[in-house]
Amino acid sequence: MYKTILIANRGAVAARVMRTAKRMGREVGVVHSPADADLPYVGQAAFRAEAPGNRASESYLDQDFIIAAAKRFGADAIHPGYGFLSENPGFAQKCAEAGVAFIGPSPDVIRAMGEKTEARRKMAAAGLPMVPSSGALPDSDEAVLKAGDELGYPVLVKPANGGGGIGMQPALSSRELLAAVARARSVASRAFADAEVYLERLVERPRHIEFQIAVDRFGKARHFFERDCSVQRRHQKVIEEAGAPAVPRAELDAMGERAAAAVAALGYSTIGTVEMLYHPDIGFSFLEMNTRLQVEHGVTEEVTGTDLVEIQIRLAEGEAMDAVAPRPKLTGHSVQARIYAEDPKTFLPSPGAIADFDMPEGEGIRVDTGFAAGTTITPFYDPMIAKVIATGTDRPEAIAKLSAALRQTRISGPKTNIPLLLHILQDADFVSGRVHTGLISGLSPIS
Repeated sequence: MYKTILIANRGAVAARVMRTAKRMGREVGVVHSPADADLPYVGQAAFRAEAPGNRASESYLDQDFIIAAAKRFGADAIHPGYGFLSENPGFAQKCAEAGVAFIGPSPDVIRAMGEKTEARRKMAAAGLPMVPSSGALPDSDEAVLKAGDELGYPVLVKPANGGGGIGMQPALSSRELLAAVARARSVASRAFADAEVYLERLVERPRHIEFQIAVDRFGKARHFFERDCSVQRRHQKVIEEAGAPAVPRAELDAMGERAAAAVAALGYSTIGTVEMLYHPDIGFSFLEMNTRLQVEHGVTEEVTGTDLVEIQIRLAEGEAMDAVAPRPKLTGHSVQARIYAEDPKTFLPSPGAIADFDMPEGEGIRVDTGFAAGTTITPFYDPMIAKVIATGTDRPEAIAKLSAALRQTRISGPKTNIPLLLHILQDADFVSGRVHTGLISGLSPIS
């Protein structure tokens, strides 16, 4: 059992992990940048280590600083949260070499799932359906055009070692392909220090449905149902829900079982998420796997009555699945909205000090945040302020609760995307469950 856990992250996820780890009786510490020193959870930590700078490279991505902090305070384990180093196999390996547990899967599995073409190969071998794709594209223009012709248009150019939709470029014809590849390689090189890209057949207006998986060290896997994350802007999730609307339950459960079996075949352990595209005409196809806790994990917790952070920690400690997480039941419906410090019309970040921070309370409402009145949204990191999760007996009730909660929310200082969130929740296609990844781009302008 881990007695002392260092959280190598910030904001909502740091506060969230701390809440569960403390309830489990663990001593919990944090690393933080100077800009984050006044965030509430930092003051609640048993110990804290301030990084030398505010840039991510000087703080939450500084592997040596984080491991040194863990050693200094005698931490048994590091929880990486999501983002930053959570899917970095080199960091997981460094933790092992330093004698500090990394709360996540092995470095080899993280590496295999992080390289998208390798992940697709392994998951196809494990029996998951795939949209047709190429291998890594060579530098030859002629070979790139040949790959596009063999797949058939439209195609999507994707970084092989990235995530979060960063660098993805559509090409509707061979005339557009070379320019799209050049743009994708440029972005991938800057964002991921790796310019490798590949092609995937573009599925138009798909759903984005993901399956929450947990596996113990003995190879027993279990799925915790699915989340629909189709409502996105620029490939970034905005609203997520559990379960997925307007898809037959039998079809969802069958794919959940297949995903769990595929992950177990990797030699995986702890929790992870298998992300899929879904289209009524073609069914499911594998997209990628995230080897960490997801931003949207809370909706799964609300409809299954589980604590995924506790499950993650206990599985990492070596406990068996049946002791940690009996087979869950799906009860009710839960919808999450991500509140960002950004202009709702332009999506540009809106950093600044938070003057008023009045979040809703009530039955069926949960707020996950790392901020409070008097703290600051800095320009150094992701501008997410909070996640508001509403749960009801069914989807209409959950949507109504979430809409009411967002209307009650008062955040002054930075601009927020709350007007956009309310606009989505009132959209006829969203209300009916006809969601897809292009829903936001098709909305009428916000008045």
